[in-house]
Amino acid sequence: MKRRTLAVLLTAAMTMGTMLTGCGDSAEDTSSANSGSDNTDTEDKAADETADEDLSGTITAAGSSALKPLADDAADAFAELYPDIAITIDAGGSGEGLKQVSEGTVDIGNSDVEASEKLDEAQASELVDHQVCVVTMAPIVNPDVKEGGVENLTKDQLISIFTGETKNWSEVGGPDEDIVLVTRPTSSGTRATFQKYALDGAEEASNASMETDDSGVLLQNVKDTKGAIGYVALSYLVGDTGVETIAIDGVEPTLENTYNGTYPVWTFEHMYTKGEANEVTQAYLDYIMSDEYGEQMEELGYGVSSKMTVTEH
Repeated sequence: MKRRTLAVLLTAAMTMGTMLTGCGDSAEDTSSANSGSDNTDTEDKAADETADEDLSGTITAAGSSALKPLADDAADAFAELYPDIAITIDAGGSGEGLKQVSEGTVDIGNSDVEASEKLDEAQASELVDHQVCVVTMAPIVNPDVKEGGVENLTKDQLISIFTGETKNWSEVGGPDEDIVLVTRPTSSGTRATFQKYALDGAEEASNASMETDDSGVLLQNVKDTKGAIGYVALSYLVGDTGVETIAIDGVEPTLENTYNGTYPVWTFEHMYTKGEANEVTQAYLDYIMSDEYGEQMEELGYGVSSKMTVTEH
């Protein structure tokens, strides 16, 4: 308002001034209240951050080699948030991981299969299942096999090869070269998954000289051996690995085909604890299954469970 207007309307102005002052006090009070709330939120966040930093302890895990790359990567990222937590992760196969967590020698048993498939009912009932992701298993061959003309195998052909009935690649349109099976032990969850969904339950022939419970070693053996065929999780096929994947019934082993239900060889991955997980272990499990980690999970070749359009084979 202009000064002359205020002079003429002094009484009204004083009244308005009082009202405005009252409003100003109210606004100031509200601002102070909000400021107090913001400070409280900040203090809560600071307390949470302090609690995170103070969380300490150890986590031990063993089992599935298919799940190990994810478990290792998540452990490294988790360590940046919780520097006072030490995590040790071993492979050894799903059966071994389930055995160790059941015995209480590790905190987490990593497995490609449900505990009931490897343990007796009493042991399995003591374990708590944490489904952390989806893993896709792919048949892999030495590059000379694919160069020789084998890019796709039917399920029947795959079964015939892995049961030892088909012994030469020329029988399935490939080079005149002996088929060399690179196999997994019976304790392997990768083997159980591949046998169930790629071989329709047919018993896999054993090649003792080329049997390994480590997916990384299996991949290297296939890479180094002409005519070789084996199978690994997609997580072992990120980047240039020196081996080739084979389609099954014309469907390539990819995350996209796993999500849409057209590729059949996949399973949910499990991290089992004996009873409910302790605070430290639960924090690690929660991190792996968080939205924050989901994108990284896919970059590592694992599927996010919530993206599956099918939940059963």
